[in-house]
Amino acid sequence: MTMPRLRVARPSDDIAALLPFYRDGLGLEVIGQFAGHGDFSGVMLGRKDAPYHFEFTQAAGHAAGRAPTQDNLLIFYLPEPARWQAAVDRMEQAGFMPVPSFNPYWDKAGRTYEDPDGYRVVLQQGDWPG
Repeated sequence: MTMPRLRVARPSDDIAALLPFYRDGLGLEVIGQFAGHGDFSGVMLGRKDAPYHFEFTQAAGHAAGRAPTQDNLLIFYLPEPARWQAAVDRMEQAGFMPVPSFNPYWDKAGRTYEDPDGYRVVLQQGDWPG
């Protein structure tokens, strides 16, 4: 049986500003890029073995703006404490410091980081609760 794959796509006003956050901080790989698809250009980041990736697009002449709230989150559950600490260290070594979560629940066992567009990523030290 084939596993479903997930692509999370969103626009940005500055893809180049997002790359250090998702590539260097989160450790994702650039797995694809495109330009000249009409007025659109974009980049896909993920891991070759992961069933998900992120796509960021930019449309010429269109302002995407910032995240609508501080509670727009991507959450990575990292159950192994050493892997979680390595992920936190990588974010901070890349120059990204944690911000207080809008929902304090995420501060109990995680760290929240805000990308240049105002969207937030939580590195949660724990297992998926489902």
